[in-house]
Amino acid sequence: MPRARKGSAPRRGGKRSGGGARSSTQADSGSSEDEAASEARSTTSECPSLLSTAAEESFGGDAVDEQGQQEDLEEKLKEYVDCLTDKSAKTRQGALESLRLALAAHLLPDFLLERRLTLADALEKCLKKGIPAGKGEEQALAAAVLGLLCIQLGPGPKGEELFHSLQPLLVSVLSDSTASPAARLHCASALGLGCYVAATDVQDLVSCLTCLEGIFSRSCGVGGSTAPVVPVSLQGLLCAALQAWALLLTICPSAHISRILDRQLPRLPQLLSSESVNLRMAAGETIALLFELTRDLEEDFVYKDMEALCSALRTLATDSNKYRAKADRRRQRSTFRAVLHSVEGGECEEETVRFGLEVLYVDSWARRRVYAAFKDALGSGMQHHLQNNELLRDIFGLGPVLVLDATALKACKISRFEKHLYNAAAFKARTKARSRVRDKRADIL
Repeated sequence: MPRARKGSAPRRGGKRSGGGARSSTQADSGSSEDEAASEARSTTSECPSLLSTAAEESFGGDAVDEQGQQEDLEEKLKEYVDCLTDKSAKTRQGALESLRLALAAHLLPDFLLERRLTLADALEKCLKKGIPAGKGEEQALAAAVLGLLCIQLGPGPKGEELFHSLQPLLVSVLSDSTASPAARLHCASALGLGCYVAATDVQDLVSCLTCLEGIFSRSCGVGGSTAPVVPVSLQGLLCAALQAWALLLTICPSAHISRILDRQLPRLPQLLSSESVNLRMAAGETIALLFELTRDLEEDFVYKDMEALCSALRTLATDSNKYRAKADRRRQRSTFRAVLHSVEGGECEEETVRFGLEVLYVDSWARRRVYAAFKDALGSGMQHHLQNNELLRDIFGLGPVLVLDATALKACKISRFEKHLYNAAAFKARTKARSRVRDKRADIL
């Protein structure tokens, strides 16, 4: 995609820049429940990476310790890279999994820049080796590592070169109906993430959008209100393809968005009747994103089937069918309450993500989608990357990396006893709020 997209601040750093956190819960009964829900909406990223944790603990000692840990880590990574060409499939898979965990937890751009060609060649062979035998595990791991490599290298010639060298292979595996669903799922995610980070040409963006759209569009009938039945084995793939497609929509030029919206907005509601709760939720969040993008282009936009769509969303927002798992019902109701509110003309609910001394505000469906995409790839390493990865800080408008000395870090560190007191107070407040709501319900009954 063209570098001009960085200039369009609303898509990268402003309110409409890409992002995605999980849908927050908004209570329906009483102000007390609203207060409890607002507490739940303020989320905190997972624990920091192993390296950063060890570094914090060693602040009382020397910086040599930290340097030694870094060198040990790089030595292990060299071994993993060498193992990618081993004859044993089990050894290669173990090396890929170790690389995936290391790249998610640590920031290693210099180390990876020196070995990007070696890694690209090894990943290409891993992606190809699973094709004849249908061994999807190695392909899935290779695709996951590729997505993380794009995050580490960031935008620029080196990252673009890596993505372009492996993009055709990702598309090939993704489009192959005989390939493992797990491999296709990870290829869809890697294609979306890699294109978002590294592609600079609009044609590359349009090509990836078309490929991903072709995967989930097959599950949307040409007419009717319900989608064809999707095999359970393919539901995860459709969900990943839809989410990767939505990620790329957040940086798609306006000229292309209009045509995509006209084509897909009438068809996506069919996925709301899917048997998979994750696919239903992905479809609902994508619909909310489409409405958000459309209203950015056309303030007085009116959807012709608005009544039917809102009825379907309302049903899912109040679903209490006992044959669904309790956790699934809770997640679904929370998501679709937020989707319905947004589609009916309301603003996207703001969420707060705290990491270290900083706060990230997620206040649009585009921003939610991008946040969720990076969170899925990085897992518990998300906090470390938000603090130190220039790519993520640029995307979310966080500014330059904060440089804190040992004293500042020690001052902001909370003791275990203080954490215990805080959690106890929060638990007591939640219990009181919920008790008041239960009392009100008892009076009504």
